[in-house]
Amino acid sequence: MTIKLFRSIITFKGSDVMSFEEKEFKGIKYLIKYPEGFDESKTYPALMFLHGTGTRGDTTESLRNHAFFRITAPMNLPFVIFAPLCLTETLWLDCWERLEAFAEYITELPFVDKTRFYLTGASMGGYATWSLAMCKPHLFAAIAPVCGGGMCFHAMHLKNVPVWAFHGTADPVVSVTESINLVERVNKHGGNAKLTLYEGATHDAWTPAYKTKELYDWFLSHSLSSDACDKVDDGLKGARFG
Repeated sequence: MTIKLFRSIITFKGSDVMSFEEKEFKGIKYLIKYPEGFDESKTYPALMFLHGTGTRGDTTESLRNHAFFRITAPMNLPFVIFAPLCLTETLWLDCWERLEAFAEYITELPFVDKTRFYLTGASMGGYATWSLAMCKPHLFAAIAPVCGGGMCFHAMHLKNVPVWAFHGTADPVVSVTESINLVERVNKHGGNAKLTLYEGATHDAWTPAYKTKELYDWFLSHSLSSDACDKVDDGLKGARFG
């Protein structure tokens, strides 16, 4: 497998500097950001970020400037952050098998602590966050879908995956009922899901969500057992669900 590697530095207003590496996995371009003082001989928690339709493109320029990165830049988060790019005029669904494989690949990296692998995404990426965790529940220690939705009848797969969802109550793009129904259904199956609603907010729930510093502490408060990491869940295989 050939991996293309680029390095870039983006300077935001003030003194915040964001350094990325750009790589490619099975045709999916992605950004990787290392925590301060990164040492490849050590292991770190990993966070996978999935963007929405407005960030799609043939280059990673829009992804590099996404609000998620601008907001988290000054926080000095301890995660290795992975952000794949969805190409123009495509959806995450169009590269789903490769996205699943990419998530598996992350956990195999020697500097990633696979017991502390977290997932978040907004809008289209919020939908993908719900779905990817339903398909690969054994991979993620916790997830944070933002203004997304999904298939409530598969919520039982998240009974062992802590969920913190975010949504604006006046969202005209993705109805807030999507998050409400999914959180309720996960909890009905004995899961641990909670929802933060932004009263009167429209589709951009990601700005206040990613400004919530408690979110990152919440991620780190959850981890998988080594046995759970090695246990493969059948997820949404057709043999079980048609």
